[in-house]
Amino acid sequence: MGKEHLVMWNSIVITGGAGFIGSNLVRKLQEDHPKAHIIVIDNLLSGTFSNLVGADEDPFRFRGDLIVRPLRDVDWAQIIRRYQPEVIFHQASITDTTLADEAEMIGDNVEAFRDVLDATCQGGARLVWASSAGTYGLNANGAAAARRAFRLEDAGKPANAYGFSKWMMENLHRRVASEHPELSIVGLRYFNVFGPREQNKNHMASMVYQLTQQMLAGHRPRVFVGGEQARDQVPVADVVDANIAAASDNAEPGIYNVGSGVATTFNQIIVTLNEALGTSYDPEYFENPYSFTQSYTRADLTVTRSGLAWQPSYDVRQAIIDYARWLKQSMKDNL
Repeated sequence: MGKEHLVMWNSIVITGGAGFIGSNLVRKLQEDHPKAHIIVIDNLLSGTFSNLVGADEDPFRFRGDLIVRPLRDVDWAQIIRRYQPEVIFHQASITDTTLADEAEMIGDNVEAFRDVLDATCQGGARLVWASSAGTYGLNANGAAAARRAFRLEDAGKPANAYGFSKWMMENLHRRVASEHPELSIVGLRYFNVFGPREQNKNHMASMVYQLTQQMLAGHRPRVFVGGEQARDQVPVADVVDANIAAASDNAEPGIYNVGSGVATTFNQIIVTLNEALGTSYDPEYFENPYSFTQSYTRADLTVTRSGLAWQPSYDVRQAIIDYARWLKQSMKDNL
């Protein structure tokens, strides 16, 4: 979406804005809306202030507010009164798919979202929020051999508590949207996002990040047996652009896939990383310890292109190369 078509916002709230996707979104919004008051709400458990601070060669300077508080403790009525946000980007969530405490996962994600939806109803702000491809579960496209792209209607059989929490959030979205058709609410099912400022996600960071770190440390990259598991890898810059498109006047309210539309195998990632880093590591295979791991994901973007007037801009392979080289340079800079 070109800047000439931007509606200039004066007040923007971003939950999880010190985290991976949220901080990249903050940077883009501050660039596009230099006069806007940007309010970040983050408990800093997986986010960090350093994501909001530019490095030596980075001209970024965060000019907004940071409210450090668990989302369920936020007084949304006060946020609406004080800041009168025109748009809320809800990125905050427990995203650890290996978390065994179902009550914590579902309770935190879903109950916090109820409050965000209530705030949207009270203040009338546009709402764009992060759902997940985890809502599709293990066999969204039927037989594994078919490996077709995931259509929106394929979702609803999540394989873990994280995916279930996002599905419950989608159900809440649908109910509120039907009761308040005047509101603009858009949910985005993220596929496998990678890019700068994901380091605090630790073991939940992207495969691109984790494999790059292993190879930079001089180790063979470790992937599940065979390495032919394929995921829709999408650069964070595309995800940020999708969020902004979803908040535009042209966006149709609803739930959409956000991915590259391309499935990349783990073996292909390793080949690409070897090219980017100038290495020649063979993969080290190990048994997958998780029963809920999706072996194949690929976003069908047909509805996304029409409803949001958005489609990915970056070539996945080149984005992986650029990111790996950025990580390598960052490691050198920190020595």
